[in-house]
Amino acid sequence: MTTFGLAQPVRRVEDPRLLKGEGRYTDDIQPAGQLRGVVVRSPYAAARITGIRTEEALKVPGVAAVYTGADLKTDGIGGLPCLVPMTNRDGSHRANVPHPVLADGAVRHVGDPVAFVVAETVEAARDAAELIEIDYDGLSAVTDPEAALKADAPLVWPDVSGNQVFDWEIGDRAKTEALFAQAARVTKLRIVNNRVVVASMEARAALAEYDASSGRWTLSTNTQGGWLLKDQIGPEVFHVEADKFRVITPDVGGGFGMKLFLYAEHVLTCYAARKLGRPVKWTSDRSEAFLCDTHGRDNVTEGEIATDADGRFLALRTRNIANMGAYLSNFGPYIPTFAGTGVLASVYGFQSVYANVVGVFTNTVPVDAYRGAGRPESNYLVERLIDETARALGIDRVELRRRNMVLPTQMPHQTPVGKTYDSGDFLRVLDAGLARFDWAGFDARRAQAAARGKLLGRGLSYYLEATGGAPSERAEIRFADDGFVDVYVGTQSTGQGHETAYVQLTADRLGVDGSRVRIRQGDTDTIPVGGGTGGARSLYSEGQAILATAATVIEKGKRAASEMLEAAPADIAFAAGRFSIVGTDRGVDILTLAAEQHRAIREGREGTILDTAEVAKVDAHTFPNGCHLAEVEVDPDTGHIEVVRYVVSDDVGKAINPLIVRGQVHGGVAQGIGQAVFEHTVFDPDSGQLLSGSFMDYALPRAGDLPDIDVDLVEVPCATNPLGVKGAGEAGAVGSPPAVMNAILDALSSRGVLQLDMPATPARVWEALQAAPRAA
Repeated sequence: MTTFGLAQPVRRVEDPRLLKGEGRYTDDIQPAGQLRGVVVRSPYAAARITGIRTEEALKVPGVAAVYTGADLKTDGIGGLPCLVPMTNRDGSHRANVPHPVLADGAVRHVGDPVAFVVAETVEAARDAAELIEIDYDGLSAVTDPEAALKADAPLVWPDVSGNQVFDWEIGDRAKTEALFAQAARVTKLRIVNNRVVVASMEARAALAEYDASSGRWTLSTNTQGGWLLKDQIGPEVFHVEADKFRVITPDVGGGFGMKLFLYAEHVLTCYAARKLGRPVKWTSDRSEAFLCDTHGRDNVTEGEIATDADGRFLALRTRNIANMGAYLSNFGPYIPTFAGTGVLASVYGFQSVYANVVGVFTNTVPVDAYRGAGRPESNYLVERLIDETARALGIDRVELRRRNMVLPTQMPHQTPVGKTYDSGDFLRVLDAGLARFDWAGFDARRAQAAARGKLLGRGLSYYLEATGGAPSERAEIRFADDGFVDVYVGTQSTGQGHETAYVQLTADRLGVDGSRVRIRQGDTDTIPVGGGTGGARSLYSEGQAILATAATVIEKGKRAASEMLEAAPADIAFAAGRFSIVGTDRGVDILTLAAEQHRAIREGREGTILDTAEVAKVDAHTFPNGCHLAEVEVDPDTGHIEVVRYVVSDDVGKAINPLIVRGQVHGGVAQGIGQAVFEHTVFDPDSGQLLSGSFMDYALPRAGDLPDIDVDLVEVPCATNPLGVKGAGEAGAVGSPPAVMNAILDALSSRGVLQLDMPATPARVWEALQAAPRAA
């Protein structure tokens, strides 16, 4: 593949295999005797179940079983856990409600699983599913998080007062209020961060096999790391040791946070496989995915900035109402609280920040992490609020940001919400972006657009991400008998290009050609621990583990080489893949040495196996940051928006592979533009039906909707990891929504439109123009 070192734009080693159709995804696995499962889902958003009759379904040829919540309860199957403990402002604990695998007497959102049909073919299972008779007693539903908090709102859970899951806070409230009291100006803004459907290219799937002799399951499923599933499904659901489960993750076609979690279908396939003694597979179809995959975002937030007479930020105060859906997903409460509020201070020198987050139950699909996981929501609020503050103060929006940015000389910088930034040169990154965008040349472009009858607007946002995830990571290096170096990693690629980056790291440290390195992932038996992938953690976490493992391999190699070359270990040097005696030309390359040591052990001679595993402690996470700049053209007659220009100036620390980094940013920007302009998840407020339940009604951006995305990398090395890298996987989705919306409002402001929520669809834009003062 490569003899290149680090920081080279090496093409992805995964791509030839995937592009030739040689990828192996969960649904491609076809074990002998496989049965197919279909989930029967609720058509009601809120209802009591008064009866279920399965007799006719069981008569369908090929049907092996039909399971309901009563069957699972009889067999002691537990529910799906929420993994986030939380204390409310008053010291009480958050609401804790059950999340049954199959409905237990009631359904709480459209798509709630009610029964599981298992048959020889998926067609037979679907035919049988249609014959199951379920008696529902419909109840009133609530889908809007603000409406759910009203006194007369229907209760999603009868014992959760006011539908309030938690009432949480962070920051120094007293100090914040004191700063607001002395402020020369306070600017307020209320925004809606719209709910999005994840819509990964590959739908979720699960294939379970059970070995009665060992009492172990093998669950093949498209995850972002099987260890989290294994540790839940064993102890929490089946009440057995976690090691009774082997989770295999094959190729995965996109995750974006949604594939991190334990789902009902994981449990159902494992349950049925044990009951029936045969492999059982479930594969979601696209319409089903809209109803059973966790959704993202869905916040309503009020923010306020207090400024002094010179336009310097004193304090930030926010109140966020976060929709949790009908149940608490694995990390649902964590996203708008611990994750999201950690970046509220962003790159600015606020003296104090106070945030109140209220979690709310509604009769909707559960909400959890989606690319950025709370950080896009907070950055969106802050950057929209800064533009509003600039307008209110009459200060240029770029100048207002400059005036308040934390300087490199202030690093490490402690924020009011407890984060410590190790590095950053925010002014340099901002200036690089403005120059690349040709910010100063905008007026001429605006005049050209006006001549065509279009409104042109420019917008910017400066984002800051706080990466996260498990506090350690493991790597293992094995020298295989076929002459390859196998690297076993505890992260899980879902399309990011991990294999390429890890090959580059390994090849660089061990001095072997990249074509001789293979990355192994996704098997909890061969890789005993792993942190998985999420929070843009993979490169700096797994990278540290690979470095530590490679260092141990080299130390072992020096001892082995000293024996082979009959020299003292202190006289052995390692460089460019070769161990040699200092000052001589005598030496041996690492692959030959490793093979000889294996041969010696097999023949009963003494030898030193170079194979090594190490677990690296991840002491600190990273703070990627950057400036997004967008230019949009609005047709005032139709409300149609076109993003015509887009520039990103990004600090992701040292870029191991700039080509992959830019690709990650491109994808994140596409998703951010999607949320800002296209994607609108709509529930009927009365029935709770998902009205945007397919791609006929839910608009994803297409290639023609996106501009060329120009990404400039400004490297400010991270000081808390040996690679100097900062997570890049989520950054594009964090900075793009506010940049695009600020640009849209800049275009519309000349017509009197000063506020608009995402998504800025043509209908919404046109209606805003008609309602604006100048529209008359």
